Amino acid sequence: MQNLQDSLGDELPEFSRSLGLTESELCDKLRRHYDGYHFAPDTAGVYNPFSLLHAFKNREFGSYWFATGTPSYLVELLKRNRYDLDRLVHEETDAETLDGVDSVDSDPIPVIYQSGYLTIKGYDARFGTYRLGFPNLEVEEGFVKYLLPYYANVSASKTPFEIGRFVREIERGDYDAFFCRLQSFFADTLYETITGLKPERDTELHYRNVLFIVFRLIGLYTKVEYHTNRGRIDLVLQTDRYIYVMEFKLNGTAKEALQQINEKQYIQPFVADGRKIVKIGVNFSSETRNIAKWVVES
Repeated sequence: MQNLQDSLGDELPEFSRSLGLTESELCDKLRRHYDGYHFAPDTAGVYNPFSLLHAFKNREFGSYWFATGTPSYLVELLKRNRYDLDRLVHEETDAETLDGVDSVDSDPIPVIYQSGYLTIKGYDARFGTYRLGFPNLEVEEGFVKYLLPYYANVSASKTPFEIGRFVREIERGDYDAFFCRLQSFFADTLYETITGLKPERDTELHYRNVLFIVFRLIGLYTKVEYHTNRGRIDLVLQTDRYIYVMEFKLNGTAKEALQQINEKQYIQPFVADGRKIVKIGVNFSSETRNIAKWVVES
């Protein structure tokens, strides 16, 4: 906040009043949206000056950096290299990889990092490895929204509308509508994505990537904890009224997924919460290349 006050302090009162926020709340929101670039370990975060100045000029938050161009070539790199998108939030690499672009054919991370979509989040001096991640909400939201039409059956213009419907359905407890919509996201696009590749492996990767994108975008409006392990998706999604504990299986059964939730007591951390807990087991079929069934217990 101090850096903003030093540089743009005269503009803060009017900007904060226009949004109905205190100056402290505005600074915190600006930090989450536009700060967070690190070009070396253990350094102070750097704001995106282009986005920050446009936010002050327009008195509103927006994806200003993404309006300057589209990263379609980055998406093609990710798809060509069959990249697991979940790695974007906790990618680890070394300095040699980050500084080189010759490895593009086998590793898209150097180009994505050097393009500003990932930044340094941590450094392990013992092993000389960097932990990468999205620098801020502007980059995360803009990039993940941009990915969706490349991986799922939805147009770019309808992405915000579809995500809004997902959020509203889950907020009111309409999980059947939620999963029917999710099924439509897999329809028609998956076969083209995996044609000519190794079907079972790439089917698994594709369904993980679509789920990552959808739940990452939902997480901008609700609280989502998302974990993956060898094709299995563990997910906790929290709204004001509900806590959803989901288990996804590939080529298993929805009943088995629900049974795992119960046997491993995934709901234990939430039993005293007060909100309604909904357990959902989901099975994804590589044969149909879609969600086959879900079973619910509450």
